[in-house]
Amino acid sequence: MVFTTPKSAFWKGVRDSAPFVLVAGPFGMLFGVLAAEAGLKVIEAMTFSLTVFAGSAQFTALQLMQENVPTVIVLISALAVNLRVAMYSASLTPYLGAAPLWQRACAAYLMVDQSYALSIVQFETEPDMTIQQRMAYFLGTNAVIAPLWYSATLTGALLGSQVPDSWALDFVLPITFLALVAPMIRSGAHVVAALVAIVTALLAAWLPYNLGLIVAGVLGMMAGAQTELMLSRRSFQTERVTK
Repeated sequence: MVFTTPKSAFWKGVRDSAPFVLVAGPFGMLFGVLAAEAGLKVIEAMTFSLTVFAGSAQFTALQLMQENVPTVIVLISALAVNLRVAMYSASLTPYLGAAPLWQRACAAYLMVDQSYALSIVQFETEPDMTIQQRMAYFLGTNAVIAPLWYSATLTGALLGSQVPDSWALDFVLPITFLALVAPMIRSGAHVVAALVAIVTALLAAWLPYNLGLIVAGVLGMMAGAQTELMLSRRSFQTERVTK
């Protein structure tokens, strides 16, 4: 698709993010409900969502807080879960790094899984997009999702335990990440990273405070990086032999 203006790129971002509305709403409502059940007031739950704006980190922190885990562990765990956002940012820097500071600040705040997944595919598919069009597209991917997340959190916090278990809102979390991660596994390194992380998470499930997930994430990233390096070296050696 050839964009004529940043506005057209923005609206394509909105359209591309539309399917995520089906999960962002229940996801946000689930957080609001759990926050209310954990004893947080509505204003506290909303402040949580407005300042952090990272669903997985919020759920991790909330669960650990309910278990009376030391604050240091809560912070470390939430930061570890969100380490992937730093990699997202590094990956998008070649495409968005030339934007004005205030736009990059907005993008940093709005950097979530679906905005990254949609944007990196779009930017790789349309390499001729201008910096204004790229930023407009990125912001478009969150134009509906962010307000929906806030409003759903508010709804869940107000309803609290009145939401019946039959709604199975907790099922939204794994489905969301499966939908995001599966299309992004496009190389051998990605497959190795995913498999190592899965196996490690299962084997380390006994660790306290859900630290097994942190270990799994770190080992998965290390395995993926080493696989990428090994494949690159092999490719280089093959090219030298053929020449």
